[in-house]
Amino acid sequence: MHLRFLVPGNVRHGSGGNKYNAKLAEHLTALGATVETVTVDGDWPVGSTADRRRFAQALDGGTTVVADGLVASGAPDEIAGAAGKGTKVWILSHMALTAHHDLEAKALAAATGIICPSLHSQAQLQARHGMLDIVVATPGAEPADVSAGSQPKHIVAVAALLPNKDQTHLVEALSQIKDLPWTAALIGSEEADPAYAAEVRAAVEHHALQNRIRVTGELTGTPLQEQWHKADLSVLISKSESFGMVVTESLAHGVPVLVRQGTGAVEALGDTGAGEALDLSDANSLTVTLRTWLTDATLQQRWRSNAIQARHHLHGWDTTARTVLKALERPPR
Repeated sequence: MHLRFLVPGNVRHGSGGNKYNAKLAEHLTALGATVETVTVDGDWPVGSTADRRRFAQALDGGTTVVADGLVASGAPDEIAGAAGKGTKVWILSHMALTAHHDLEAKALAAATGIICPSLHSQAQLQARHGMLDIVVATPGAEPADVSAGSQPKHIVAVAALLPNKDQTHLVEALSQIKDLPWTAALIGSEEADPAYAAEVRAAVEHHALQNRIRVTGELTGTPLQEQWHKADLSVLISKSESFGMVVTESLAHGVPVLVRQGTGAVEALGDTGAGEALDLSDANSLTVTLRTWLTDATLQQRWRSNAIQARHHLHGWDTTARTVLKALERPPR
């Protein structure tokens, strides 16, 4: 199979969607598909007339196209035009475009098929647009060494510094437990939203936590693995999350996770018992949970043991790719 994979050019930080796209392309190739990844520049999710024309040109000529929903969901006419010429156009919808309901509805209706990375994102799309036929291909996890942990306990939050990721909430919670020993690292791009990144840094400085909370910027390779090696707890409290790949990344390292109720990160954590899904409508919930974890050795050990056990039940990216390939190869309905 020759597959053209269209990805947005205006998301330049290491987002979950970008990582998913790259891993999917890599493992589809490993399964024998020929994958041509095309970056489509533009002011997505809607883009200008020129942006959409560029998208239409990228659609042309491919017998099978997978287009990231950030690009595709705002361009229904271009999808319909390509499909009318015989191109199979699949939309990979990482999350619903809440501000563009009608455009998204038309794009999904025009597409050959829809892929979502989680049951949570599938349910969101179906709640908005009815009982669409959606293929769910959950992210894989890569094998990783088990964290050695640290003394004092080390907390990591791996996500771009964005308002949705709510790092300021974590800083405020940590500021309430300065009487306990701990260190923390906020690991993610500061370029995605420089104003919010400055707000996060200001919060750290306001609470005089510069010596305890490190704002690292985006890390990859050895520096990131060094953070995982010493991590004891991972925190992903995004206000919305389609899945939360950092959750399975945490579990792959044997590191328990705190997530926010009502997001796809709850699905990623599952019933592992390796952490907790918090109701953060209670402003004190995160602070109380962190204090309890830091002062309860039995809880620490239970969460860690459960995280290490959960490692054995994580599926790889090859499973994700097989799910997608099987969908792409099926006859049109």
